[in-house]
Amino acid sequence: MRFAVTKVCASGAKARAGLLQIGSSGVETPALLLSTRKGLPAFMSPDLLSSLPLPDSLLLNVCPTHFIEVPPSKTISNIGGLHRMLGLPDHILVAAAGESTECLPSSDATNKFGASFETPAGRKLVKPSDYMELISCLQPNLWASLADEVPAWVNEKRNKTSVERTLRWLDACIALDAASGRNSLGVVVGGSSIEQRKLCATEVSKRNVSGFWIGGFGLGESVEERCSLLNAVTDCLPLGKPRIVSRLGLPEEVLEGVASGIDLFDSTYANSSCPVAFIVPLAC
Repeated sequence: MRFAVTKVCASGAKARAGLLQIGSSGVETPALLLSTRKGLPAFMSPDLLSSLPLPDSLLLNVCPTHFIEVPPSKTISNIGGLHRMLGLPDHILVAAAGESTECLPSSDATNKFGASFETPAGRKLVKPSDYMELISCLQPNLWASLADEVPAWVNEKRNKTSVERTLRWLDACIALDAASGRNSLGVVVGGSSIEQRKLCATEVSKRNVSGFWIGGFGLGESVEERCSLLNAVTDCLPLGKPRIVSRLGLPEEVLEGVASGIDLFDSTYANSSCPVAFIVPLAC
């Protein structure tokens, strides 16, 4: 995976354009990740996927917990990974637990051992070892580490614990990864605390990750504080790696994210395959 920033707004603005290159596929950013259910977009039938404009529709957001036990991990591995199972060899699959609409983590059921998700096999506690077994079988192009995401209204102690767990699980995921994190996205959490957001972003930046998945948004924070939280995170991240934000897929949320220097957004909009790089000048 290679990423290069090709344009940055003047006058101190953070909005930027870039190029994400994975294999032979290149996608201009800002761009949207198509949300999927078991690897395929939920808003259209698989036979129509090839009719979406390229290369923007090549980006698919996959939730690994969709594949817990159904089908068995060994079956996916024997097939040769998710690309071959779906028949989408040229698409870019970005795997992250807890996608926009379903399988959200339950902070109450999560503990120090792992995060709790509602899966096709029922509610499951997913440990870093379980998660990395899924990643190894699915073989996505990029994957986000396991994270302890909490709603904005939790107390300071619980929020601090979520950051500590997320960093600990990131280290565990990288240690279990055969590629030592070369295709990983470090997750940044911190709830509605600017201090914890900065701490988490700074610490994740020290790890061997290829980019950043900014989580914990869309979980109760106010519109007014969201911009400050986004800017607090991006201020602490290196410029040369891609930044993905989760659960901010509404048009106005995408504009707000672009203005804060975000490169990729997951989205459930049926028109999410349309490029959004044209909005960079608007954010300058």
